Amino acid sequence: MIMRKHACYGILGLVSLLGLGITQSARANFIATINQVGTDVVVTGSGTIDLTGLSFFANGSAPSAMIIPIQGLLALNHGPVQFYANISGPFSFGMGGTTLASSSSGDAVGLEGLGSNRLFVPSGYLSGNPLSDTSTYNSATFASLGITPGTYTWTWGTGIHADSFTLQIVPEPSTLALLAVAGTGVGLLAYRRWRATR
Repeated sequence: MIMRKHACYGILGLVSLLGLGITQSARANFIATINQVGTDVVVTGSGTIDLTGLSFFANGSAPSAMIIPIQGLLALNHGPVQFYANISGPFSFGMGGTTLASSSSGDAVGLEGLGSNRLFVPSGYLSGNPLSDTSTYNSATFASLGITPGTYTWTWGTGIHADSFTLQIVPEPSTLALLAVAGTGVGLLAYRRWRATR
């Protein structure tokens, strides 16, 4: 009887955790990823945006897909947009200046940091609708664009309307290899020191 009781609690706990996972994944958010693909840098974005916790700022236009890391600006495509304020997050994601994309398609989505911290979405966008876009920077590298690998997140809203825009800058394979070699070297050095004290 006790075993059955514990098994029931275990099943209820698992169901609760699964329920939390479903709730979390159903929450709106937008994720943009920057990858080195051969000789090009490709930016892809997808997700949804909840506008509830944002303040409308202005109508405008994104003239081109572009990246300005030092200003925290990323525009995934061009077109008429609506700007929204009240987001919190990093002011920059590197030291690079302005670079226009070689090509782009999809929705005009993006953000700008450097103190203004504004998000923009296509004009007429309805909160929660799916968004997707891509832009390509031909013959470019992370170094030439001046971007710093890492994960950068901008947030807004509270409760069920809490939302985020996440930028993931994925290191080039050669950078990952160098990091792995460095990590292995540090680990071996620590092991030798530990071994010497025994």
